[in-house]
Amino acid sequence: MELTKKAIDGFTYQGDGKSRDVRWDGALPGFGVRIYPSGQKSFVLSFRAAGRKRLLVLGRCGPLNVDLARNRARRHLSALLDGKDPQGPRQAEALGSTMAELCRVYMERHGSRKLSRGDDQRRIDHYILPKWRNLKLQAIGRAEIAALHHKIGKRAPYEANRVLALVRKMINCARQWGLLEEGRPNPATGIALHPEKPRERWLTTEELPCLAKAVDEETNTYVRGALWLYLLTGARQNELLAARWDGIDWQRKELRLGETKAGSPHCVPLSGPAVAVLKSLPRQDGNPYILPGAKAGQHLVNIAKPWGKIRRRAGIEDVRLHDLRRTVGRSLAQAGSDLHLIGQVLNHSNLGTGAIYGRSREDVLHRALEDHGQRIMAAAGKHAAAGNIV
Repeated sequence: MELTKKAIDGFTYQGDGKSRDVRWDGALPGFGVRIYPSGQKSFVLSFRAAGRKRLLVLGRCGPLNVDLARNRARRHLSALLDGKDPQGPRQAEALGSTMAELCRVYMERHGSRKLSRGDDQRRIDHYILPKWRNLKLQAIGRAEIAALHHKIGKRAPYEANRVLALVRKMINCARQWGLLEEGRPNPATGIALHPEKPRERWLTTEELPCLAKAVDEETNTYVRGALWLYLLTGARQNELLAARWDGIDWQRKELRLGETKAGSPHCVPLSGPAVAVLKSLPRQDGNPYILPGAKAGQHLVNIAKPWGKIRRRAGIEDVRLHDLRRTVGRSLAQAGSDLHLIGQVLNHSNLGTGAIYGRSREDVLHRALEDHGQRIMAAAGKHAAAGNIV
Protein backbone atom coordinates (compact mmCIF):
# COMPACT_ATOMS: atom_id res chain seq x y z
CA MET A 1 0.00 0.00 0.00
CA GLU A 2 1.33 3.40 -0.95
CA LEU A 3 1.61 5.76 1.99
CA THR A 4 -0.82 8.69 1.90
CA LYS A 5 -1.63 11.50 4.32
CA LYS A 6 -4.99 9.91 5.12
CA ALA A 7 -3.40 6.54 5.86
CA ILE A 8 -0.67 8.11 8.00
CA ASP A 9 -3.20 10.14 10.03
CA GLY A 10 -4.97 6.90 10.91
CA PHE A 11 -1.87 5.06 12.12
CA THR A 12 -1.60 4.35 15.85
CA TYR A 13 1.26 2.72 17.72
CA GLN A 14 1.04 -1.07 17.86
CA GLY A 15 3.58 -2.52 20.25
CA ASP A 16 4.62 -3.08 23.85
CA GLY A 17 6.15 0.37 24.34
CA LYS A 18 9.69 -0.77 23.51
CA SER A 19 9.32 -2.44 20.11
CA ARG A 20 9.70 -0.49 16.87
CA ASP A 21 6.54 0.10 14.81
CA VAL A 22 7.16 1.07 11.15
CA ARG A 23 4.62 1.09 8.29
CA TRP A 24 6.39 0.64 4.95
CA ASP A 25 5.55 2.31 1.66
CA GLY A 26 4.45 0.02 -1.16
CA ALA A 27 5.80 2.36 -3.84
CA LEU A 28 9.37 3.00 -2.63
CA PRO A 29 11.26 0.15 -0.90
CA GLY A 30 12.83 1.19 2.40
CA PHE A 31 10.63 4.28 2.81
CA GLY A 32 8.17 4.27 5.69
CA VAL A 33 6.59 5.95 8.68
CA ARG A 34 7.67 5.15 12.21
CA ILE A 35 5.06 5.50 14.96
CA TYR A 36 6.33 6.06 18.51
CA PRO A 37 4.56 5.07 21.75
CA SER A 38 3.96 8.78 22.38
CA GLY A 39 1.94 9.03 19.15
CA GLN A 40 4.69 10.96 17.36
CA LYS A 41 5.25 9.91 13.72
CA SER A 42 8.37 10.37 11.60
CA PHE A 43 9.28 9.49 8.02
CA VAL A 44 12.17 7.02 7.88
CA LEU A 45 14.38 5.31 5.32
CA SER A 46 15.83 1.84 5.88
CA PHE A 47 19.05 1.04 4.02
CA ARG A 48 22.31 -0.85 4.29
CA ALA A 49 25.72 0.84 4.36
CA ALA A 50 29.12 -0.57 5.26
CA GLY A 51 27.52 -3.94 5.93
CA ARG A 52 25.10 -2.53 8.49
CA LYS A 53 21.36 -2.03 8.36
CA ARG A 54 20.39 1.51 9.32
CA LEU A 55 17.28 3.57 9.82
CA LEU A 56 17.48 7.22 8.80
CA VAL A 57 14.90 9.64 10.17
CA LEU A 58 13.89 12.00 7.36
CA GLY A 59 11.69 14.31 9.40
CA ARG A 60 8.53 14.61 11.43
CA CYS A 61 5.18 13.91 9.84
CA GLY A 62 3.24 17.15 9.55
CA PRO A 63 5.99 19.69 9.00
CA LEU A 64 7.19 17.32 6.26
CA ASN A 65 4.50 15.92 3.93
CA VAL A 66 4.61 12.46 2.42
CA ASP A 67 5.54 13.57 -1.12
CA LEU A 68 8.48 15.68 0.03
CA ALA A 69 9.61 12.90 2.37
CA ARG A 70 9.46 10.35 -0.46
CA ASN A 71 11.52 12.63 -2.71
CA ARG A 72 14.03 13.11 0.11
CA ALA A 73 14.26 9.33 0.48
CA ARG A 74 14.93 8.97 -3.26
CA ARG A 75 17.79 11.48 -3.06
CA HIS A 76 19.34 9.55 -0.17
CA LEU A 77 19.02 6.28 -2.06
CA SER A 78 20.66 7.91 -5.07
CA ALA A 79 23.53 9.07 -2.87
CA LEU A 80 23.86 5.53 -1.55
CA LEU A 81 24.29 4.22 -5.12
CA ASP A 82 27.14 6.71 -5.54
CA GLY A 83 28.84 5.21 -2.48
CA LYS A 84 27.89 8.00 -0.07
CA ASP A 85 26.45 7.44 3.40
CA PRO A 86 23.01 9.11 3.47
CA GLN A 87 23.40 9.84 7.16
CA GLY A 88 26.60 11.75 6.65
CA PRO A 89 28.85 12.46 9.61
CA ARG A 90 25.92 13.43 11.76
CA GLN A 91 22.10 13.42 11.60
CA ALA A 92 19.92 15.84 13.57
CA GLU A 93 16.21 15.21 13.60
CA ALA A 94 13.76 18.05 13.11
CA LEU A 95 11.79 17.29 16.27
CA GLY A 96 13.63 17.60 19.55
CA SER A 97 16.84 18.57 17.78
CA THR A 98 17.91 20.95 20.55
CA MET A 99 18.51 20.39 24.23
CA ALA A 100 15.87 23.03 25.04
CA GLU A 101 13.23 20.98 23.24
CA LEU A 102 14.30 17.77 24.98
CA CYS A 103 14.15 19.44 28.41
CA ARG A 104 10.63 20.68 27.73
CA VAL A 105 9.37 17.33 26.46
CA TYR A 106 11.12 15.42 29.27
CA MET A 107 9.47 17.46 32.02
CA GLU A 108 6.06 17.18 30.33
CA ARG A 109 6.16 13.44 29.67
CA HIS A 110 8.41 12.02 32.36
CA GLY A 111 9.41 14.63 34.92
CA SER A 112 5.82 15.36 35.95
CA ARG A 113 5.50 11.80 37.29
CA LYS A 114 8.63 11.90 39.40
CA LEU A 115 8.91 12.82 43.05
CA SER A 116 12.20 14.54 42.20
CA ARG A 117 10.63 16.76 39.51
CA GLY A 118 11.49 19.92 41.47
CA ASP A 119 15.15 18.92 41.66
CA ASP A 120 15.14 17.92 37.98
CA GLN A 121 13.75 21.31 36.91
CA ARG A 122 16.26 23.15 39.10
CA ARG A 123 19.18 21.24 37.59
CA ILE A 124 17.87 21.79 34.07
CA ASP A 125 17.52 25.55 34.66
CA HIS A 126 20.79 25.99 36.53
CA TYR A 127 23.20 23.68 34.72
CA ILE A 128 21.88 22.14 31.51
CA LEU A 129 20.05 24.91 29.64
CA PRO A 130 22.64 27.67 30.24
CA LYS A 131 25.28 25.40 28.71
CA TRP A 132 23.44 23.60 25.89
CA ARG A 133 20.09 25.35 25.33
CA ASN A 134 20.42 25.79 21.54
CA LEU A 135 22.74 22.89 20.80
CA LYS A 136 21.41 20.01 18.73
CA LEU A 137 21.28 16.78 20.70
CA GLN A 138 23.72 14.98 18.44
CA ALA A 139 26.22 17.80 18.91
CA ILE A 140 26.43 17.00 22.62
CA GLY A 141 29.02 14.28 23.00
CA ARG A 142 30.85 12.59 25.83
CA ALA A 143 33.52 15.29 25.93
CA GLU A 144 30.94 18.03 26.50
CA ILE A 145 29.09 16.06 29.16
CA ALA A 146 32.29 15.05 30.95
CA ALA A 147 33.45 18.68 30.95
CA LEU A 148 30.22 19.87 32.58
CA HIS A 149 30.37 17.03 35.13
CA HIS A 150 33.96 17.99 35.98
CA LYS A 151 33.14 21.70 36.28
CA ILE A 152 30.23 21.16 38.66
CA GLY A 153 32.22 18.56 40.60
CA LYS A 154 34.93 21.04 41.57
CA ARG A 155 32.62 22.54 44.17
CA ALA A 156 29.69 20.11 44.34
CA PRO A 157 30.63 16.49 43.53
CA TYR A 158 27.33 15.07 44.76
CA GLU A 159 25.35 17.51 42.62
CA ALA A 160 27.57 16.80 39.62
CA ASN A 161 26.72 13.11 39.82
CA ARG A 162 22.99 13.89 40.01
CA VAL A 163 23.23 16.14 36.94
CA LEU A 164 25.07 13.41 35.03
CA ALA A 165 22.38 10.87 35.92
CA LEU A 166 19.68 13.29 34.76
CA VAL A 167 21.39 13.92 31.40
CA ARG A 168 21.82 10.17 30.88
CA LYS A 169 18.13 9.54 31.60
CA MET A 170 17.01 12.38 29.34
CA ILE A 171 19.05 11.08 26.42
CA ASN A 172 17.64 7.58 26.90
CA CYS A 173 14.14 9.06 26.81
CA ALA A 174 15.00 11.10 23.71
CA ARG A 175 15.89 7.92 21.83
CA GLN A 176 12.75 6.16 23.03
CA TRP A 177 10.53 9.08 22.01
CA GLY A 178 12.09 9.54 18.59
CA LEU A 179 13.83 12.82 19.40
CA LEU A 180 17.23 11.29 18.75
CA GLU A 181 18.62 8.54 16.56
CA GLU A 182 17.96 5.28 18.39
CA GLY A 183 21.14 3.44 17.47
CA ARG A 184 23.48 6.14 18.76
CA PRO A 185 25.28 5.24 22.03
CA ASN A 186 24.38 7.36 25.02
CA PRO A 187 27.34 9.76 25.47
CA ALA A 188 26.54 10.19 29.17
CA THR A 189 27.48 6.57 29.93
CA GLY A 190 30.98 5.51 30.87
CA ILE A 191 31.84 8.76 32.68
CA ALA A 192 33.40 8.10 36.08
CA LEU A 193 31.39 9.44 39.01
CA HIS A 194 32.92 11.66 41.65
CA PRO A 195 33.52 9.76 44.91
CA GLU A 196 30.64 10.14 47.35
CA LYS A 197 31.39 9.67 51.02
CA PRO A 198 28.40 8.95 53.25
CA ARG A 199 27.39 12.23 54.84
CA GLU A 200 27.39 12.22 58.65
CA ARG A 201 25.63 15.39 59.69
CA TRP A 202 22.71 15.73 62.04
CA LEU A 203 21.50 18.32 64.50
CA THR A 204 23.01 18.33 67.97
CA THR A 205 21.01 19.06 71.10
CA GLU A 206 22.79 22.43 71.25
CA GLU A 207 21.68 23.32 67.70
CA LEU A 208 18.02 22.36 68.10
CA PRO A 209 16.97 25.44 70.15
CA CYS A 210 18.67 27.70 67.58
CA LEU A 211 16.81 25.96 64.77
CA ALA A 212 13.48 26.13 66.63
CA LYS A 213 13.87 29.88 67.13
CA ALA A 214 14.79 30.43 63.47
CA VAL A 215 11.84 28.33 62.27
CA ASP A 216 9.47 30.31 64.51
CA GLU A 217 10.60 33.49 62.75
CA GLU A 218 9.55 32.10 59.34
CA THR A 219 6.39 33.88 58.16
CA ASN A 220 4.99 31.00 56.07
CA THR A 221 2.93 28.72 58.32
CA TYR A 222 3.23 25.76 55.97
CA VAL A 223 7.01 26.03 55.67
CA ARG A 224 7.20 26.01 59.47
CA GLY A 225 4.92 22.98 59.57
CA ALA A 226 6.92 21.15 56.92
CA LEU A 227 10.20 21.60 58.80
CA TRP A 228 8.75 20.37 62.08
CA LEU A 229 7.19 17.36 60.36
CA TYR A 230 10.51 16.50 58.69
CA LEU A 231 12.20 16.57 62.06
CA LEU A 232 9.47 14.60 63.85
CA THR A 233 8.73 11.90 61.26
CA GLY A 234 11.90 11.38 59.23
CA ALA A 235 9.82 11.30 56.04
CA ARG A 236 11.48 12.18 52.76
CA GLN A 237 11.05 15.79 51.68
CA ASN A 238 9.12 15.28 48.43
CA GLU A 239 6.92 12.55 49.93
CA LEU A 240 5.94 14.76 52.85
CA LEU A 241 5.26 17.81 50.70
CA ALA A 242 2.76 15.76 48.67
CA ALA A 243 0.95 14.37 51.76
CA ARG A 244 -2.83 14.78 51.78
CA TRP A 245 -5.36 15.32 54.54
CA ASP A 246 -7.22 12.16 53.57
CA GLY A 247 -4.02 10.23 54.26
CA ILE A 248 -4.25 10.90 58.00
CA ASP A 249 -5.74 8.24 60.27
CA TRP A 250 -6.29 10.26 63.44
CA GLN A 251 -7.41 7.24 65.46
CA ARG A 252 -4.34 5.15 64.66
CA LYS A 253 -2.09 8.21 64.53
CA GLU A 254 -0.68 7.45 61.09
CA LEU A 255 0.03 9.44 57.95
CA ARG A 256 -0.18 7.51 54.70
CA LEU A 257 2.27 8.59 51.99
CA GLY A 258 0.89 7.26 48.73
CA GLU A 259 3.90 7.64 46.42
CA THR A 260 7.27 6.87 47.98
CA LYS A 261 10.81 6.31 46.77
CA ALA A 262 10.62 2.72 48.03
CA GLY A 263 7.91 2.10 45.43
CA SER A 264 4.97 1.34 47.70
CA PRO A 265 2.65 3.21 50.08
CA HIS A 266 4.15 3.95 53.49
CA CYS A 267 2.38 4.74 56.76
CA VAL A 268 4.32 7.11 58.98
CA PRO A 269 3.62 6.77 62.73
CA LEU A 270 2.64 10.11 64.24
CA SER A 271 3.90 11.11 67.66
CA GLY A 272 1.98 13.47 69.90
CA PRO A 273 4.08 16.44 68.77
CA ALA A 274 3.56 15.51 65.11
CA VAL A 275 -0.21 15.31 65.64
CA ALA A 276 -0.08 18.73 67.31
CA VAL A 277 1.73 20.18 64.28
CA LEU A 278 -0.86 18.74 61.89
CA LYS A 279 -3.79 20.03 63.93
CA SER A 280 -2.29 23.50 64.03
CA LEU A 281 -2.10 23.78 60.22
CA PRO A 282 -5.10 25.55 58.64
CA ARG A 283 -6.84 23.76 55.78
CA GLN A 284 -7.36 25.52 52.47
CA ASP A 285 -10.76 25.10 50.83
CA GLY A 286 -10.52 23.02 47.67
CA ASN A 287 -6.93 21.98 48.35
CA PRO A 288 -6.41 18.34 49.43
CA TYR A 289 -2.79 18.84 50.49
CA ILE A 290 -1.60 19.31 54.05
CA LEU A 291 1.10 21.71 52.90
CA PRO A 292 -0.51 23.84 50.16
CA GLY A 293 1.63 25.81 47.76
CA ALA A 294 1.20 29.17 46.07
CA LYS A 295 -0.81 27.72 43.17
CA ALA A 296 -4.46 26.88 43.78
CA GLY A 297 -5.02 23.20 44.49
CA GLN A 298 -1.29 22.39 44.53
CA HIS A 299 1.17 21.51 47.29
CA LEU A 300 4.46 23.08 48.30
CA VAL A 301 7.11 22.08 45.80
CA ASN A 302 10.40 23.50 47.00
CA ILE A 303 11.29 25.19 50.28
CA ALA A 304 15.00 25.57 49.56
CA LYS A 305 14.91 29.40 49.70
CA PRO A 306 13.18 29.74 53.08
CA TRP A 307 15.29 26.89 54.44
CA GLY A 308 18.45 28.74 53.38
CA LYS A 309 17.36 31.81 55.35
CA ILE A 310 16.34 29.73 58.37
CA ARG A 311 19.63 27.86 58.64
CA ARG A 312 21.58 31.12 58.30
CA ARG A 313 19.57 32.64 61.16
CA ALA A 314 20.20 29.49 63.20
CA GLY A 315 23.93 29.54 62.48
CA ILE A 316 23.87 26.05 60.94
CA GLU A 317 24.58 26.83 57.28
CA ASP A 318 26.17 23.43 56.67
CA VAL A 319 22.93 21.61 57.56
CA ARG A 320 20.84 20.43 54.59
CA LEU A 321 17.16 19.57 54.61
CA HIS A 322 18.01 15.89 54.30
CA ASP A 323 20.04 16.18 57.50
CA LEU A 324 16.77 16.58 59.41
CA ARG A 325 15.95 13.04 58.30
CA ARG A 326 19.40 11.91 59.44
CA THR A 327 18.70 13.56 62.79
CA VAL A 328 15.70 11.27 63.25
CA GLY A 329 17.81 8.19 62.51
CA ARG A 330 20.55 9.38 64.86
CA SER A 331 18.04 10.07 67.65
CA LEU A 332 16.55 6.59 67.32
CA ALA A 333 20.00 4.97 67.27
CA GLN A 334 21.11 6.83 70.39
CA ALA A 335 17.94 5.66 72.14
CA GLY A 336 18.87 2.04 71.42
CA SER A 337 16.61 1.28 68.44
CA ASP A 338 17.92 -1.51 66.22
CA LEU A 339 18.92 -0.84 62.62
CA HIS A 340 15.92 -2.69 61.22
CA LEU A 341 13.49 -0.53 63.19
CA ILE A 342 15.29 2.63 62.10
CA GLY A 343 15.08 1.44 58.50
CA GLN A 344 11.34 0.86 58.86
CA VAL A 345 10.77 4.32 60.32
CA LEU A 346 12.75 5.91 57.48
CA ASN A 347 11.14 3.61 54.88
CA HIS A 348 14.34 2.23 53.43
CA SER A 349 13.65 0.01 50.42
CA ASN A 350 16.00 -2.87 51.26
CA LEU A 351 14.40 -4.22 54.43
CA GLY A 352 12.64 -7.24 52.98
CA THR A 353 11.35 -8.70 56.25
CA GLY A 354 9.45 -5.79 57.76
CA ALA A 355 6.01 -7.16 56.95
CA ILE A 356 6.38 -10.24 59.17
CA TYR A 357 6.13 -8.24 62.40
CA GLY A 358 2.48 -7.23 61.90
CA ARG A 359 0.68 -4.90 64.25
CA SER A 360 3.00 -5.52 67.19
CA ARG A 361 5.85 -4.08 65.15
CA GLU A 362 3.73 -1.03 64.31
CA ASP A 363 3.30 -0.42 68.04
CA VAL A 364 7.08 -0.51 68.45
CA LEU A 365 7.46 2.04 65.65
CA HIS A 366 4.90 4.32 67.27
CA ARG A 367 6.65 4.15 70.63
CA ALA A 368 10.03 4.83 69.04
CA LEU A 369 8.80 7.94 67.20
CA GLU A 370 6.79 9.11 70.21
CA ASP A 371 9.93 8.99 72.36
CA HIS A 372 11.89 10.70 69.58
CA GLY A 373 9.29 13.46 69.32
CA GLN A 374 9.40 14.14 73.04
CA ARG A 375 13.22 14.28 72.97
CA ILE A 376 13.18 16.73 70.06
CA MET A 377 10.59 18.96 71.72
CA ALA A 378 12.48 18.96 75.00
CA ALA A 379 15.77 19.81 73.31
CA ALA A 380 14.09 22.59 71.30
CA GLY A 381 12.36 24.02 74.36
CA LYS A 382 8.91 23.23 72.95
CA HIS A 383 5.89 21.68 74.61
CA ALA A 384 3.45 19.96 72.26
CA ALA A 385 0.67 19.91 74.79
CA ALA A 386 0.69 23.68 74.90
CA GLY A 387 0.02 23.85 71.17
CA ASN A 388 2.93 26.21 70.56
CA ILE A 389 4.84 24.21 67.96
CA VAL A 390 3.76 25.99 64.79
